[in-house]
Amino acid sequence: MDRPITAGQLKEKSLFQDSNGSAVPAKTVCHNCSNLKIFLGALAFSFFAKGFSGSYMKSMSSQIERRFEISSSIVGIIDGSFEIGNLMVMVLVSYLGPRVHRPKIIAVGCLIMSLGTFLSVMPQFLMGRYNYERITVSVDNSSASVSACSPASSEGHPVTDATETPSTMQNVGCEKTTNSYLWLFVLMGNLLRGIGEAPIMPLGVSYIDDFSKEENSAFYIGLVRSSGMFGPTLGFLLGSFCASLWVDIGIVDIDAISINPKDSRWVGAWWLGLLICGAVNFIASLPFWFLPYSLPKEGKNENLKISHLSVQGDPCKIDTPDQPQLKFSEAVKDFLPALRKLFGNSIFLVYIFLTILQYNSLVGMITYETKFMEQQFNVSVARAIFLIGVILLPITILGMFLGGFLIKKFKLHITEMTKFACITFIVAYLLNLLYFTCSCEVLQVAGLTAPYSGIKHLSSTKNIYTASCNADCSCKLDQWDPVCGDNGITYMTACFAGCKSSTGMGKNMVFHNCSCVEGQGHGLGNSSAVLGQCQRESCTKAFPYFLALQTACAFILALGGTPTYMIMFRSVSPDLKSFAVGIETLCGRILGGLPAPIYFGALIDVTCLKWGTKSCGGSGSCRVYDTKEFRNVYLGLIAGLRAGCCLLYIVLTVLITKRFKPDGKEMTDIKNTEKNSKELATANKKEILPGARTSEESEETRM
Repeated sequence: MDRPITAGQLKEKSLFQDSNGSAVPAKTVCHNCSNLKIFLGALAFSFFAKGFSGSYMKSMSSQIERRFEISSSIVGIIDGSFEIGNLMVMVLVSYLGPRVHRPKIIAVGCLIMSLGTFLSVMPQFLMGRYNYERITVSVDNSSASVSACSPASSEGHPVTDATETPSTMQNVGCEKTTNSYLWLFVLMGNLLRGIGEAPIMPLGVSYIDDFSKEENSAFYIGLVRSSGMFGPTLGFLLGSFCASLWVDIGIVDIDAISINPKDSRWVGAWWLGLLICGAVNFIASLPFWFLPYSLPKEGKNENLKISHLSVQGDPCKIDTPDQPQLKFSEAVKDFLPALRKLFGNSIFLVYIFLTILQYNSLVGMITYETKFMEQQFNVSVARAIFLIGVILLPITILGMFLGGFLIKKFKLHITEMTKFACITFIVAYLLNLLYFTCSCEVLQVAGLTAPYSGIKHLSSTKNIYTASCNADCSCKLDQWDPVCGDNGITYMTACFAGCKSSTGMGKNMVFHNCSCVEGQGHGLGNSSAVLGQCQRESCTKAFPYFLALQTACAFILALGGTPTYMIMFRSVSPDLKSFAVGIETLCGRILGGLPAPIYFGALIDVTCLKWGTKSCGGSGSCRVYDTKEFRNVYLGLIAGLRAGCCLLYIVLTVLITKRFKPDGKEMTDIKNTEKNSKELATANKKEILPGARTSEESEETRM
């Protein structure tokens, strides 16, 4: 029999004893403390990895939409496939949390995320080069000048790639049918990413909460979550860099491309960053393979019985309890009672509804934020992604970290945490309403959002985009290769501007003698136009104010984020914490993360004024939006969802204040439970499941 050693003897002698009774120098129980720190570091990096790949995918939504020529609602379905993957395993993983080897399950999840990321890259190597829309121009035999306005321009195929020769263009036909469905690879990759990410949050957070002091738990969780926020920051920065690169970089001569990153047809190297994300997810899995099933409770080493000290092994090594054999029948039997107990808790039920609304507003906002900035404020997608990465996300990290620090510093009780979270959210919501003041005019497109300069439109509905000045040009109605006239109005193509000649090549091409353009100091028909949409200066000037307002809102929301998250841990039974995290994430994902991108995208599609056209016919991605309607839909949805959150925060504050008031029945029951637990632990120390927390442990710091 091994001779047990008491904690008092360890403190007095600072010695361990082996099985022969001889004294062995002891180092302290730092080995297990270091394991907890290693787990904290590994979990923070896994949070970084999942945030890194997730934010990168979010930032590339516009590029994916344009590359595969799909609508925003389809992009929403692709984004929602991540949530579907989560739903497939979330409940099972969170419920079986303390019963399985949590670090190894997290390691497997990281590997699956890596596999899903690599799968999403496959279409880039299966599809041909990206061909963007261009009109056909006829070459004047007497000069190098080209004419966009010509009856012959309607008979040829559109020039779809700046590197193609005329002979090649004649052979351009419909894309292969399979190319139209290659976005399913991205969807399946996102699905696998969702499956892989499922165990990281519930198992990782519950592992920390189980084996750390309660007063340190909130700080550790806030530290891990805020550290993980560096992932989205770098993910957006990587997205900004890749969005500025041409999709077929290394294959196509970039100088021959006539569009720039601000053009709605531009597609960045979306696939390049995914290769990096896959490698990062793989590296994140490695540390978890070497971590133990369970750890001694932090700060509770004096209550541990130290045994099995090997003479030949490390004298300060403490054997952790063996992993219990999990009986599936028992797990299933206890599932419904545990679920009933959770949803019988009115505080937890209101918290779930609050989580659902917050997921809807947050996921919808993040998914289409870059598109909103691009369309509303006339900034490129690459710049919008960059600003999110270097300004908004660091501010969010600071807010989350500060929120966790305040809980630890002032030892906030659950009622104080709830009031703090409620006040911060309401203040952020009031600031959120100021978004509507950052207005911007709609892009002036002749025949679409603005009339032709002094030209009467033709009455035919079919020819709504045409006028008498370009009626003889035989322009194709389904083309989009915009030019900006001297009058500040954008024309869908140089043909619609009635341009008869041009100078320069590629990006430097300038069209002249445009019959529909009336420039300053020139008569009608004597003006010119340049490639690209006209800039909206007033929108660009309003952008800094919008960014400053959004930064303030992000900080205030993040400040109350950690206190809000801790409400769940303090309002459920200790043995149901892991299950509660899973249910909270499940409900948020299935009723928030899954539908939000889809209905946000569908409503945004309604505001589209001009759709692109695929080479085989049919609508592609949107080229121009009604920016005023876009703003009302996007900001209106966010404001409406957050108004519901404000009401639920108030209800939650009232419920928690009533249940946890210091002289109330609930607190009296807690004190009695703690007293009885201490007496029971002294009289009869029974073995409990590793990872489970007693009521004594969960409530002792509230005294």
